[in-house]
Amino acid sequence: MSSSLNLRRLRRAARAGALGALLIAWLCTAKAQPAAPTASAEPRSNAFGDPFLQVADAMPGCPMPEGPLYTAQQVRELAHVRAQHGGSCYSAGRCRLPNSYLYDADIAPRLQLYLRQDGRFNDTSVWILSQRRIVTLMGCVQTAAQSESMEHAAALVDDVMGVVNLLSVGTAPQATRYPVAAQKRP
Repeated sequence: MSSSLNLRRLRRAARAGALGALLIAWLCTAKAQPAAPTASAEPRSNAFGDPFLQVADAMPGCPMPEGPLYTAQQVRELAHVRAQHGGSCYSAGRCRLPNSYLYDADIAPRLQLYLRQDGRFNDTSVWILSQRRIVTLMGCVQTAAQSESMEHAAALVDDVMGVVNLLSVGTAPQATRYPVAAQKRP
């Protein structure tokens, strides 16, 4: 991926919010290799309950995203940042709910339904992650145009503040732009 493309993505994410910029910067530099669990590996969980849903599963061999998994130490480090970022939306008058993370449980299933009913994305394998009204698209699509269309469609869903597009064209593991789950898909 070219540095100008990364820069464009970072700028787009920055407009969606500082946390989104941090997320995309981390995801753009993360290796697309599964994290090999070790005996001393600290257990990880979706401690914040960030919605992570699959939209479609039509491309066999598409690497499955790892999802929002955090160690206990990461949860402690992120708790304050998430509280501050979540509440700043309300304080600034951009949110009607007191914390922007409160929208995510509603956004993710509505986006999943919208993309499934659209019909243009039935031949893809895509997962969505919603954090602080920012939706991240991960998985595999058939064409770059399909990736752009899905990004634009996701942005149309009510309450979505920004979209981070990490979709790959095809199923080649080296093209994957997100952390991959350690477990193999059945």
